[in-house]
Amino acid sequence: MTEVAVIGASMTQFGERDAWIRGLLAEAGRACLDDAGVNSDEVEHLYVANMASGEFEGRTGIQNALVSDLAATPAYTQRVDQTSASGGAGIYAAWQSVASGAADLTLLVGGEKMTHRTTGESTDVIATLTHPVEYKHGVTLPSFAGLAARLYLDRYNAPRESLAEVAVKNHANGALNPHAQFQREIDVETALDSPMVADPLRLYDFCPVTDGAAALLFCPVDRARAYADRFAVVSGVAGATDTHVVHERADPTTMGAVVDSGEAAFEMAGRDPADVDVAELHDMFTILEFLQLEGLGFAAPGEAWRMATEGRTALDGDLPVNPSGGLKSKGHPLGATGVAQAYELYVQLVGDAGERSVGADVGLACNVGGFGNCVTTTVMEAG
Repeated sequence: MTEVAVIGASMTQFGERDAWIRGLLAEAGRACLDDAGVNSDEVEHLYVANMASGEFEGRTGIQNALVSDLAATPAYTQRVDQTSASGGAGIYAAWQSVASGAADLTLLVGGEKMTHRTTGESTDVIATLTHPVEYKHGVTLPSFAGLAARLYLDRYNAPRESLAEVAVKNHANGALNPHAQFQREIDVETALDSPMVADPLRLYDFCPVTDGAAALLFCPVDRARAYADRFAVVSGVAGATDTHVVHERADPTTMGAVVDSGEAAFEMAGRDPADVDVAELHDMFTILEFLQLEGLGFAAPGEAWRMATEGRTALDGDLPVNPSGGLKSKGHPLGATGVAQAYELYVQLVGDAGERSVGADVGLACNVGGFGNCVTTTVMEAG
């Protein structure tokens, strides 16, 4: 199996954008090719990670349109949809295309256009990924998050302030990220005084509705030096699926697909949690940062909250988590999120992260679909 490198990466400005989905994807795709110094007609495979362009914008066939928009014909193209883990699934698909020998240059672009719809409409589109019976009874992902957070806080006697510390940290990191949707810091009091959304979670425990796109360019490691002096290597990537019905899980505070995908990615990379210098986790809700830290083996069950309160996940901590600002501050354009996580790992590993650089050699990204229904975990290393 061929070793796979990432030789170029890009990320658009996240937030409320005037551009529609085709424009966002093309912006990220062109910037990624420019970053690698590659002509569009050299691309052999082009994957587009996107959850709901049809539902949000009434636009389908965006992968075919992007090939034309980038002048990348006759590249093979495919849309990858794995709900809010579409970006991570796109990384898996793009990695497979190069690792298998099917392509030598594969471009992945992930994106979503959401802000033209109301928060209620966006929440409803996302909620359709739940089991039909759950959806029929009005269950949404924020409600799952509130239930899991209440159980976690009560079971482990964790202070409510620990969740606020996650929001404070990620806003501080986002203030250093010029692409982030929110670029201002907050304090614990602001987070705790914000409006209640799903008890015990408040407004600042949730990520915003976002427009944006991100892109990665993949090639075999043995060809990477022909394109770039600095690159990253995908040393491990794995996906897993948990029960569709959340209440069928043995423990709502354990995300089985996070555990399984993390173990497989670490095994493939020949690494373990102690080797990781930086992590990008899917903090659609602040409680998810704790659940992923524990599911991936960075903390014992019930101990991740201590990492937040002790500053161990800050930029200068033992394990910097979400130096990009995470979904909480950077934003969460569904199909772009997993790709943007890997973009952050890439700039950290090649030394282009600027003020938020943590000096990393090994990074991990965990992209979660639904409430842990499907997960892709990626381990990347400096080339």
